[in-house]
Amino acid sequence: MSVPPPLPADRNPGDAWVVASDGARYWGAFGAAGLLAIDDRRGVLLQHRAQWSHHGGTWGIPGGALHADEGPLAGALRESSEEAGVPPGAIAPRALHVSDREVWTYTTVMADVIAEFDPVAADAESIALAWVPTDEVSGLALHPGFAAAWPALREALGVRPVIVVDVANVVGAVPDGWWQDRAGAALRHLERLANLAASPVPAGALSLPLHGWFPRIVAVIEGDARDIAAPTALDVRRAQGSGDDTLAAVASELAGSGHQVTVVTSDRGLRARVEADASVVGARWLLDQFG
Repeated sequence: MSVPPPLPADRNPGDAWVVASDGARYWGAFGAAGLLAIDDRRGVLLQHRAQWSHHGGTWGIPGGALHADEGPLAGALRESSEEAGVPPGAIAPRALHVSDREVWTYTTVMADVIAEFDPVAADAESIALAWVPTDEVSGLALHPGFAAAWPALREALGVRPVIVVDVANVVGAVPDGWWQDRAGAALRHLERLANLAASPVPAGALSLPLHGWFPRIVAVIEGDARDIAAPTALDVRRAQGSGDDTLAAVASELAGSGHQVTVVTSDRGLRARVEADASVVGARWLLDQFG
């Protein structure tokens, strides 16, 4: 079909064109977002766009206009569900890439597939949906916006950041009476880390490319805090002996498996032990990320 279907009378206010001073048109009054789903076995999920759509017949990613007050992550997940049948909970966000046209932005959400699924063309916006090996993407007729972003996205596929937190050290950096209840103070800190895991960390804060990252967070706890019930969103390592020994071993293990490791500690001795495997930032860096 070469003619677009009529817009419903009750369409969202975001479903509208933005026109730049040079006459270029961009879909999405509040910007737009799309999902680049990454499957280690099958490649990346691409959408062959309907002929009637903007740059119809090209390949890109499922996505579309954001709703008012909707963030890029929520918008990309909603649009990919509507257009490609991406199930809730099937992906874990990894990074954000933002194309800024001054009057309009498009955010690509890179996300890892954690539960395999078969895409379904759930509306009229797709000719086809396909898992495409990453080495074959550039050989397709790509949507111009996706084509411009793909080199940076392709390079970032190999980046897997991890933040390893020396919980006792960070807790001790805030004089809030933590010494009266070490386990309780550690639990409060883990809850803040769990909230941080759900939000992007600016790429500059991690010295990484693109614009934002959802790094894996590994929290090392020890002593009185070792047996607390931690939030399930975190990878918690419970030191049976020295917390420093455990943290150094974790950093070495993760670096050896290809991760880009950032260790959070203000302990100078520990810093010296892990610098061969990781970048090191102080407790204040992490506290600043909490806002």
